[in-house]
Amino acid sequence: MSKSELQRADIEAVLAEFKDPETGRSITQLEQVKAIQVEGANVSLNLALTSHSAPIWEETRNNLETLLRSRLPGLSQVQIEISEHERPPVKLGQVGLTAKSVIVVGSGKGGVGKSTIAASLALGLQRAGCKVGLMDADVYGPSIPHLLGASGRPEVSEKQIGSDEAGNPVVARRITPIDVGGLKVISIGFLVPADKAVIWRGPMLHGSITSFLRDTDWGPLDYLVIDMPPGTGDVALTLSQSLPPTGAVIVCTPQDVALLDAVKAIRMFQEVRIPVLGVVENMSYFLCPDNGKRYNIFGNGGAKKKAQEFEIPFLGEIPINIQLRVNGDEGNTGANFNVPEVASPLEKMCTQLVREIASKHQEEPPLPSLSVL
Repeated sequence: MSKSELQRADIEAVLAEFKDPETGRSITQLEQVKAIQVEGANVSLNLALTSHSAPIWEETRNNLETLLRSRLPGLSQVQIEISEHERPPVKLGQVGLTAKSVIVVGSGKGGVGKSTIAASLALGLQRAGCKVGLMDADVYGPSIPHLLGASGRPEVSEKQIGSDEAGNPVVARRITPIDVGGLKVISIGFLVPADKAVIWRGPMLHGSITSFLRDTDWGPLDYLVIDMPPGTGDVALTLSQSLPPTGAVIVCTPQDVALLDAVKAIRMFQEVRIPVLGVVENMSYFLCPDNGKRYNIFGNGGAKKKAQEFEIPFLGEIPINIQLRVNGDEGNTGANFNVPEVASPLEKMCTQLVREIASKHQEEPPLPSLSVL
């Protein structure tokens, strides 16, 4: 056997140990490594990754290069080209949702910027290259349409989804979500006038959430971000029964009263067995545009301390920023990613979330989800 063949065999052995960030399984087992070229001490290859892990593509490439160099110190040059690997999602839960990850964004109380964070998370993941849907489950106070500057009434149509035993077509009602620059959005705010109160009992609330999940024509998604109502109501129970959420993101502000309610939200998600993926501290500080000085108006670091106390990842600090408020009021939340003081924390929040999901999959690769027929 030639030296080149020995090098190739060694390289393939190392590649077999490296795990795909989406599935937590070997990249060679999933046939995500292509075009391996070995020339003396130089190696080049193509690593195919899904759009689900798009925010950490470069990080994954660097991790693979580091692994190759640490295990094969004789290597001189390592060139890794990233390409997209197509892997459609399987249907989730009783509702048959076609999404790989379902992220619920909650808070223990209102007024902490939960909807702004949910919208920013969805927009940030989409900007990074993921296929994303955003569902406004805050039925009593839907803010998502206003934050995104979206309007219109979703179209409802009937589509054939199969045939029965006699060969007759089986038709189901499908709701076409509102498209906001490629982001698929559904909200009760599109269905009722902005000045009309929604006064529903629990069964009606349960029915609307289930309908949004089951009947919306989401198409294949990497992430469905769900903006939850504030507090500890029964929407979390509805979600846990309808599908297996990947996890929850808790939004809170630094002051003690908000942290007390955030703890209740954490307990609620744990009670209904929805993993908490991380905590975001919103309105964490104010960076004065005149002198560049940081002011901790509501205190600072409380959310991070609580996250450490509960052994939950901390996803970052989002500052108070005048332009962030203006963009939200004008229905242009996506422009927050053009504001330097805000863009970096928001992008880090999105990246850290995807990193946490990938880390969990590395530790325990997810099993296929079986829908209930």
